[in-house]
Amino acid sequence: PARSIVERGFPAHARRARRRGGMPGYSDESYGRWKTLVPFLYDWFTHHRLVWPSLSCRWGPILERHDYKHKQRMYLSEQTDGSANSPNTLHVVTVDVIQKRVAAAEHMMFNEEDRSAFVKRTKTIVHPGEVNKIREFEASPNFIVTHTDAPELFLWNVDTQEGNKVSAKHNAAAAAAAAAAGVVGEGDRPVEPAKASPRRSKPDLVLVGHEENAAQFALAVHRESFHVISGGKDGHVLLWDVADHDGGSIWKVPGSRPGAGGSGVGVAGAGMRSGDFDDAPTLAPKMRFAGHQATVEDVSFHPTSDLQLCSVGVDSALIFWDGRQGTGPAHRVGEAHTDDLHSVDWSVLDDNLVVTGSADTTVKLWDRRKLGADGAACCVHTFGLHAVAITSVQWCPDQRGVFASGDDDGYLNVWDVDRIGAPQTAEQKKAGPPEIMFQHSGHRAQVTDFHWNPWDPWTMASVSSGDINTLQMWRMNDLIYRPEADALAELEKHKATICGARREDPPPPDNSEATHGRDTAIEQSRDGNSGGGGGTEGDAMVQ
Repeated sequence: PARSIVERGFPAHARRARRRGGMPGYSDESYGRWKTLVPFLYDWFTHHRLVWPSLSCRWGPILERHDYKHKQRMYLSEQTDGSANSPNTLHVVTVDVIQKRVAAAEHMMFNEEDRSAFVKRTKTIVHPGEVNKIREFEASPNFIVTHTDAPELFLWNVDTQEGNKVSAKHNAAAAAAAAAAGVVGEGDRPVEPAKASPRRSKPDLVLVGHEENAAQFALAVHRESFHVISGGKDGHVLLWDVADHDGGSIWKVPGSRPGAGGSGVGVAGAGMRSGDFDDAPTLAPKMRFAGHQATVEDVSFHPTSDLQLCSVGVDSALIFWDGRQGTGPAHRVGEAHTDDLHSVDWSVLDDNLVVTGSADTTVKLWDRRKLGADGAACCVHTFGLHAVAITSVQWCPDQRGVFASGDDDGYLNVWDVDRIGAPQTAEQKKAGPPEIMFQHSGHRAQVTDFHWNPWDPWTMASVSSGDINTLQMWRMNDLIYRPEADALAELEKHKATICGARREDPPPPDNSEATHGRDTAIEQSRDGNSGGGGGTEGDAMVQ
């Protein structure tokens, strides 16, 4: 059943074209077919049109719980032109996440220009430079760290940061863009300009140390501590312990500021600086790892050790580091892929497994127990369904052996390591390898980022940027990942309903009260009401 559902969502001619490399993007015909199948492919789905591209999205903590939904924080970046009237911003939003098996089919239908009523903006931080990556501290959910293409990283306490409103010119420009795209404000009202002028927010802490502008996306935060790692164009991986900030180990030299023009001046121990950021406190790195020969593209922590990590880069190398033994490579795989490596992630549920994604269109699975082997011997499997460069890979935090990968064409694949080598029929082999579990085809441009929801199993948020900038939140139909026998048994139980009840069949039991409660919860979300727990702060997010 799972294979059938996935394949119907992705027409055969489109699959063949992609494998031949003859389809640069998702065709209108294929996309239209996928849209009609959304109620069958997904347990819950919502689409939110973005005016500006977003390069990063992250789930935050759950704020409220209700019978049919919960309210949860989310962080979204906004990449503008960076002008005074259109500053780069970091949005703190509240989203209504509908519970499993609650959403009806009509609640999942959408138009491409729709802004989801499930998404409400609560705070805007005017950011110094574009936000390329966001990572949250699980040990302290109100703290996040952001990555730009400048040498510094920025730490924010989203609870204490003052919210900003964009300027009238910025909002007017956004309104004009929205109007051109057919996007309107609450109800049918046009987007109204804000009255306050934007002012750049002051970070709570600036992490310094890179000798050159940092790589755009190489950032990770350890899930059980306050350790942060970042890779740079200088080929170094830096590690900070944010807890040192309170311990008095902050590097700061009064008056050591860049000259006019903001080109940045290197200071011993501090790396290059691109600004003083309203005299915000700074923190020097605790450790500096050297071993890459080119830009470091991504980094990831060992799930339990905050001194063990891995990194990938433009030099096609996958490097493992162990800060307990020094700052040189503990193990290096020199030719991990045949092209630049873009992404790496270390499994939270199995510390032996690491996945990497590359510009060579493949995803590879590595077993840490084989690190004594040379080159390809460390790789235990290659996933090859993507047709273009991989943008990101990420393990599912609550399902062992499951991970996802996004690409430049807008596809987001969900894989199951346990299905590797499973027997297939001839027809199944035409569709793809047995380990592909699901393919999300809702984005029509590059998948710039995605995030599994750590507090809601199988739920994901993903963003894309291009001709149509979108945020999508979704949860695949559980018939896809449940054991086949269970799925068939449930389908058989509801066979009469699915196929149409016979006239002589008894009427179904009266579940009108439960159904009414479910629909009321969803309708209240769409109307901007809380459904039993107070209203959501802020207005519907235009961006």
